[in-house]
Amino acid sequence: MEQIDIDAIDLQLLDQLQRDASLSNQALAERIHISPPTCLRRVKRLREAGLIEREIAVLSVDRLAHVAGHSLCAIVEITLDRQDNAALEAFEQRVATDEAVQQCYRVSPGPDFCLVVHTAHMPDYLALAQRLFTSDANVRNVKTYFSVKRSKFGARVPLPAAV
Repeated sequence: MEQIDIDAIDLQLLDQLQRDASLSNQALAERIHISPPTCLRRVKRLREAGLIEREIAVLSVDRLAHVAGHSLCAIVEITLDRQDNAALEAFEQRVATDEAVQQCYRVSPGPDFCLVVHTAHMPDYLALAQRLFTSDANVRNVKTYFSVKRSKFGARVPLPAAV
């Protein structure tokens, strides 16, 4: 993985984009006090370097629950019998393709994985559990926590203070 040199302006751009990726190039340039062409060039370089993976809209799960049916959120701990690299990667690949799995983390110590999943209701969660966990002979233990309230949600990465 190639390392990219970033400066204080790049850090400010990344910070502003994490807060609001919908800003126009003009508005972003004004906030950072640089010219719009410079801003555009720098953001393009940050994207090409892979520092900006993608830009998404964060939806309100609670407000959409009556429409989309995603009213059940679960945090799932998974422990595998075999933890060799092939087994870990096989599990990661299988859960990554499932639409109900929003996040997957390989963790240590404790369980091997923590997942964040959203389903419409308990029967959908049961189907997900059978599809991803029960049918996999390498899954030793599954521990699920059901969310009763989302107090905070974010994806912002803390950055060093730009001088």
